Amino acid sequence: MSLIEFFGNHTYRMVFFGTMVIGIVAGALGSFAYLRKQSLISDVISHAALPGTLLAFLTAVTVLGIDGRNMIGLIIGAMVVGTIAALFANAVTRATKIRIDTSMAVTLTVFFGAGMLLMRVISDGAFPGKGGIQDYLFGNASVMTVSDLRASVIVGGIALVIMLLFFKEFALRSFDPQHATVLGLNVRLIDTLTFTTIVLAIVIGVKSVGLVLMVAFIVTPPAAARQWTKSLGAVVTLSAIFGAVGSGVGAYLSIAVVNAPTGPLIVLTLFAIFVVSLVFSPQRSIITTALARVRARRDLRRALETA
Repeated sequence: MSLIEFFGNHTYRMVFFGTMVIGIVAGALGSFAYLRKQSLISDVISHAALPGTLLAFLTAVTVLGIDGRNMIGLIIGAMVVGTIAALFANAVTRATKIRIDTSMAVTLTVFFGAGMLLMRVISDGAFPGKGGIQDYLFGNASVMTVSDLRASVIVGGIALVIMLLFFKEFALRSFDPQHATVLGLNVRLIDTLTFTTIVLAIVIGVKSVGLVLMVAFIVTPPAAARQWTKSLGAVVTLSAIFGAVGSGVGAYLSIAVVNAPTGPLIVLTLFAIFVVSLVFSPQRSIITTALARVRARRDLRRALETA
């Protein structure tokens, strides 16, 4: 399929641009989860987004009497519950001796279990518009509409604006949390804003990519970007670019070349970008590290010979 044929199809355009928006937002905001060494928090948020979206669906159809699959409503539900899950995991670590990785793992399983229970309730019940509700697990990019794309752009834009407004605070809290506390910053507010923006980055992709695969959108681009630069601003920017390129290329390949599910192929494309970065980046690549070790051994051997 040629590029002209691809972009001439409305559904394909929605998939391409929709996944690119997700990649940009998730890549940029995922940098802070990566730098805080809390990449697993994206897994917690994405799994907590399941009960959030399902609660929003139930509220819409049973209480408000409106379409339960409205994108904005689902995003709000996922955002609220996802933020609660992220803050809960960190609160447990602060209040107890439980490590953050253990706390996040427990939080993930609890919220995901609640989500699976709600999904069973919805599947067995007579709720209007429940068809395709299981797509939130693995995603279905082909169902993305213009209104979904518009909602993703608006919500993703809000998350990026918040990040830019509080960039210095996010950076300080990520690199030196103790110093941020000494300076008198409201660290709980900064943490809430950080996790809220990450939640927004994740929930806009749940419908099209699925919560299972959204972790890769948050973790892989910043991990690849970090191989090329040490600057935080450059990491955030490059991570957003990698997210956009990986999403766009993966979406195109899934439709025009191999006829495969979009989400998994995007994840594989992002992984390919990570591998290239790991092997060929000028400062931190496997090749550079190996050459540095060879030079160090050679210099040590020469020093011993001349001693």
